[in-house]
Amino acid sequence: MKGVLLPSCISGKKCWRVTYTHQSICTLKGSTVDISCSYTYPSYHEIKHAFWFTKWSGVEPEDLSSVPGYEGHIEYLGDKESDCTLRITDLRLRDSAGYRFRLITSGDTFAGSPVSLTVTDVVLEMDPISVSEGERVTLRCRTKCTLDPIPVYSWYKNGQSIPNSNTSSPVYILFSVSSEDTGRYSCSVEGHEDLPSADETLTVRCE
Repeated sequence: MKGVLLPSCISGKKCWRVTYTHQSICTLKGSTVDISCSYTYPSYHEIKHAFWFTKWSGVEPEDLSSVPGYEGHIEYLGDKESDCTLRITDLRLRDSAGYRFRLITSGDTFAGSPVSLTVTDVVLEMDPISVSEGERVTLRCRTKCTLDPIPVYSWYKNGQSIPNSNTSSPVYILFSVSSEDTGRYSCSVEGHEDLPSADETLTVRCE
C-alpha cells in the first residue's frame, strides 16, 4: 500500500490521503487494467471535481477523460465519497505512464503520488532460428516488465497449442529437433491467449 498524507491534519478529522493497492503495475498490451484507489479528505469540504491525469510538470493537470486519444478508452469507476479507481481498456504501449488522482474541493486541491503503469507486449525469442536435425532450440517468451502474479506461459506451433506445453517458466526447449519441428512458433500468457506474440519461424535442415 502507498499513501500520501498532508502534514496539516486536525485530530479526529479526516485527512487528505490517497491510497493505491499497487504503486507499480505491469500489464499486457490489449488488456484491461483497474488502478485501484481510495481517498479521504476533510469532512467539512465539499467535492467539486475528481479526476486522473498523467502530465504535471510545469502544466496544469488535465482530466484524462477530456484528453484526445483517451475518450472511450478510460472509465472512472470511483465516486465522490472514497473510491477513486480508474479503468483503462484496450491498453496501448503508449499508455505507459505515471497516473495521478486529483481531488478538487470547496476548500483546497490535492493530488496523490503517481502510480507507474507499464504496458508490455509479448515477444518470442528463438535461438537459433535455423538448425540441423538433432540440435536443440530454445524459445523464450519475454515481456519488458515483470507480470504479477507470475504467469503461466502457453506455446504454439503454426497457430495451434503445443500439447502439454504450458510452463511457469518463460523458457521452452525443443530437444533434438527433426524436420517435423519446422514451422511458426509463438507464445502467450495464460488468461490472455487472445494476445499472443508475433510468430518466429524455425527452419530445420536435413543433412
